[in-house]
Amino acid sequence: MADFGGGDLDAFRAETRAWLEANYPAELRDPKARTDPEATWGGQKFLGSDDPQIVWMRRMAEKGWTAPAWPAEYGGGGLSPAQARVLEQELSAGKYRAPLASFGVWMLGPVLLEYATEAQKREHLPKIIKGEIRWCQGYSEPGAGSDLAGLQTRCEDKGDHWLINGQKIWTSYADKADWCFCLVRTDTSKKHEGISFVLIDMRTPGVETRPIQLISGESPFCETFFTDVKVPKDRLVGKVNGGWEIAKRLLQYERQNISGGFGSGGGAGGAAGDLGQLSKTYAPGDADLRARVTKNKMDFQCLYLTIARSAAESRAGNGPSATTSIIKYAAASFAQERSELMVETLGHQGLGWEGEGYSPSELLAVRGWLRSKGNSIEGGTSEINVNVVSKRVLGLPDPK
Repeated sequence: MADFGGGDLDAFRAETRAWLEANYPAELRDPKARTDPEATWGGQKFLGSDDPQIVWMRRMAEKGWTAPAWPAEYGGGGLSPAQARVLEQELSAGKYRAPLASFGVWMLGPVLLEYATEAQKREHLPKIIKGEIRWCQGYSEPGAGSDLAGLQTRCEDKGDHWLINGQKIWTSYADKADWCFCLVRTDTSKKHEGISFVLIDMRTPGVETRPIQLISGESPFCETFFTDVKVPKDRLVGKVNGGWEIAKRLLQYERQNISGGFGSGGGAGGAAGDLGQLSKTYAPGDADLRARVTKNKMDFQCLYLTIARSAAESRAGNGPSATTSIIKYAAASFAQERSELMVETLGHQGLGWEGEGYSPSELLAVRGWLRSKGNSIEGGTSEINVNVVSKRVLGLPDPK
């Protein structure tokens, strides 16, 4: 592709549109096309796979368009913010599937670009972009959830390696991940200043995962145990005891992307269908319900615009700010409200768990409603986000 720099966006749009049309796998043009549901996450299990989703991911990765704004020297697209926005618009307009869903792209990669050594960037960023490694996040612990800095997973310096012992919880997809970016304690005499950020190969002896079943019937989260896990010294990112700064930065990216998922309909209940259309079908005469549905749709439209503005400001500046906590709090609230409205709209058809008396979308709405209970917990609880807003956005003093 020609180097458009900051030049002719119309030409860039035309070339982008033509490339997407020519390279999108024919099998995926059917909205009901069946692919491995895990394929969109990539990972080592899909190396060499001919799944259409993996083919699409590889083609986009070759262009660097799985991470379009990342530097080309690491395999990214090297696009300007304006060009990245054009690509996003064309993907949406053409109803193309997302090529890659990745904690590496959403959270780890941005902080590696900011904090990692050059050797670490060249080792890990190209694999993230190509979808060759599936990452999970080792943050929360049984005794350190909202108070994340209270974590106790120990990381001891053994001279030629680190030795890690401890437990993480609510580790999303840990049982399916290839690697983990993890917060560990390297100094027990200090709280925030005693935390470091390390990268762990999940195949390392001593790493164990156990899925946790949720009330929705799914098990996307895991308990993760580290027992005498040896990690090479060059897997530490940033400075020893300097991990809290990286952790906070990564949480900003996480909240930004969780909010974006809610906004795109990926939150609870969103996959079950359009709420406005459902209200016309299931409750056409309920004016009060229709009014509340309309308000929720208006709230989400405001959220879409706010997310777009925040993303533009992030690309133009120095990454996401504390305003991501505002968006995350609002997105979780709106998503939970949407899922509750969906179940209410379905009436007695919104009470099913299984069986022939319910359609797949009705059952999905019920399970989505139960799953939505986690929206105000994951990525930082709503209470913690409100505290962040009060301190870092509004500048309010700590309560006495």
